[in-house]
Amino acid sequence: MTSEIDNNKKLGDFFGTEYHSLKAYVNSKIKDSSNRDAEDIIQDVALKLFSGADRYSPINNVAGFVYHSIKNKIIDVMRANKSLDMRKEEKESKLSEFAEILYDQPDNHYPEQMKVELKRAIMGLKPDYRDIVLAIDFEGYTYREISLETGIPEGTLMSRRHRAISLLYKKLETKKI
Repeated sequence: MTSEIDNNKKLGDFFGTEYHSLKAYVNSKIKDSSNRDAEDIIQDVALKLFSGADRYSPINNVAGFVYHSIKNKIIDVMRANKSLDMRKEEKESKLSEFAEILYDQPDNHYPEQMKVELKRAIMGLKPDYRDIVLAIDFEGYTYREISLETGIPEGTLMSRRHRAISLLYKKLETKKI
């Protein structure tokens, strides 16, 4: 019990006196690479450290302990952001692939505005059509997986996707350059 009280006091004193230094450290590590605020990261770390103070043996090097924890949190945040960026790039790639299916041409044969129109048209489809296009062409599911999950026969799913692509083609045919 005394190590918990001692750890809490040491952590409280350290965060109280070194908060601005911690904030500068976090800002130097996450500038341009994260949309998280330095204060959010520091508060997350502080909450975790204070809530777990009773599980630690007596902390002798408080600065090293806190900075190491903050460094680990920054790495976690940067990994999460990298994963989000990769998913965004993957979605853009899938959109290009879908446009190639729809137009039977490589994606460099149509302007960027066409991607915007394609996104808008997909989102404007009725839910059954939109869902099958998103699941098959963007999320990588198979007809079998969707059929097993929803109970809808594979043939019905294929027909819905075919009708959806036909509707998209008709809707976007006039906007083709």
